[in-house]
Amino acid sequence: MLETLVAGALEDAAARRADRPTADVERDLDRVASPLDALAFLAPGDRVKILAEVKRASPSRGSMAPIEDPAALAADYERGGASTISVLTEGRKFLGSLADLEAVKARVSLPVLRKDFIAEPYQVLEARAAGADLVLLIVAALEQRKLVELHELAEQLGMRVLVEAHSGDEVARGLDAGARILGVNARDLTDFSLDRDLFGSLADRIPDGVVRVAESAVAGPADVAHYRAAGADVVLVGEALVTGADPATTLASFIAAADGSGRPRA
Repeated sequence: MLETLVAGALEDAAARRADRPTADVERDLDRVASPLDALAFLAPGDRVKILAEVKRASPSRGSMAPIEDPAALAADYERGGASTISVLTEGRKFLGSLADLEAVKARVSLPVLRKDFIAEPYQVLEARAAGADLVLLIVAALEQRKLVELHELAEQLGMRVLVEAHSGDEVARGLDAGARILGVNARDLTDFSLDRDLFGSLADRIPDGVVRVAESAVAGPADVAHYRAAGADVVLVGEALVTGADPATTLASFIAAADGSGRPRA
């Protein structure tokens, strides 16, 4: 499944590049505001940070929410206490777009993550041109040289990178690539099974000075508290927010539930 998603994302990027060549995207970089430092917004603190996701659908769940106004949803997230907003821009299975990211960025004062299957420089460049403050790089989808190349490019453009791992080996590879924000995804991207305890089994491999992010398998406040107790500085939440009646209130309850369930790190 991961290979299929990456291949589709690259095909779509090639189509966009045919309409908007790299040189045009590079010129647009001068027209966007400098990126916010997501590392500062997600740094370890007394309370868990929430990376709240604008997400219409997924391969495992299908359609989850229509989200006709992604910017309004992101504003609700900010009101509820989110520290950063994640926007799915993959169109085939997640029904997202760069236009969603641009709309969100124009509405909120928080850093915005482009969450997609990024595997080539063009995708990093267009993310920054759309206003992204950080991008997702999935270790399992990239050879080490490409991971390092894309990580370095994002940082050269002033962005931060959420490096996503699914195993101890991938955590090590992410750290070797220079990760300062490292996520452990409970969802296996080959078969989409979930293991909520995967983060806890790998958290100690992520050193102090690197932001620890727990991703997926969040259905309610208890799951956020579970991740916080296991050492998460940040918890990424998508489905539980977009399918709820009041995202801001739900998000605030997640943050409150984790209070006292973990100790802040230096």
